[in-house]
Amino acid sequence: MKQYIILVFLVTFFSCKQEVKKNGKLQVVTTTTMITDLVKNIGGNKIDVQGLMGAGVDPHLYKASEGDVSKLFNADAIVYNGLHLEGKLEDVFEKMRHQNKKTIAVADIIDKNTLIGSEYFASNYDPHIWFDINNWELITQFVVDQLVVLDAKNAATYKENGTEYLKKLAALKAEIQQEINKLPVDKRILVTAHDAFNYFGKEFQFNVVGLQGLSTATEAGVKDVQKMAAFIEENEVKAIFVESSVPKRTVEALQEAVRAKGKEVLIGGTLYSDALGSTGTLEGTYIGMYKHNVNTIVNALK
Repeated sequence: MKQYIILVFLVTFFSCKQEVKKNGKLQVVTTTTMITDLVKNIGGNKIDVQGLMGAGVDPHLYKASEGDVSKLFNADAIVYNGLHLEGKLEDVFEKMRHQNKKTIAVADIIDKNTLIGSEYFASNYDPHIWFDINNWELITQFVVDQLVVLDAKNAATYKENGTEYLKKLAALKAEIQQEINKLPVDKRILVTAHDAFNYFGKEFQFNVVGLQGLSTATEAGVKDVQKMAAFIEENEVKAIFVESSVPKRTVEALQEAVRAKGKEVLIGGTLYSDALGSTGTLEGTYIGMYKHNVNTIVNALK
């Protein structure tokens, strides 16, 4: 009902005269914190970026408020993940497209043949594409190209910033690989709250197992916990991980289930999955988040 009211509000809002004070800058609204960080890196001081979601916010469950609709309406462009990551915002995005609002789904640039399939999402693909740095490089160039089309007068800035960011991503890949090489392949078993890390696992040879599946919209039941506890015991998994955007109670229940079998498994730390850390921290950036996650995983499992 609340989502319906928002959509009615949206239609009414679009029927009014648009009066937007733009201070000469491109107005861009983003959804997830990863995308907000990327667009800010590329746009620099030439654009105003408003991110809808903050640290610790789960995009799977996020619903648009009337304030969000206002931000979306006033934007020159909306940049979002796509692949139904922001599932509860799909109706709003569709309404925006019908009103000729520029919407940019960053997943559109990824070759479907490289995506990981998933029956949990209407797109039939796992939307956690940012955990493959190669995808993030493609998305970086895609966002650069889109901003150049929208704001040609600042094209040189966007291209320069994009080139610099791509250099940082290349350095990140090299650093991450060096750190992961410290961990033997047979120890690369990553047990997390939900199955957000499959692209990471595919890239770096991790067996990734999520307690809740790909979407946090589904709850892990007792059978799921018991099955995972048996898996941990059988594979002698040393540590499991909570996530900043997912309640930790299920992982703690899993730890207790393993303990009930006479075994111990550590909670190896908190990983950032569907959201970055707080603004102004290292983990509040995509690159810092990735380094934190890998360091946390390797230190707990080696």
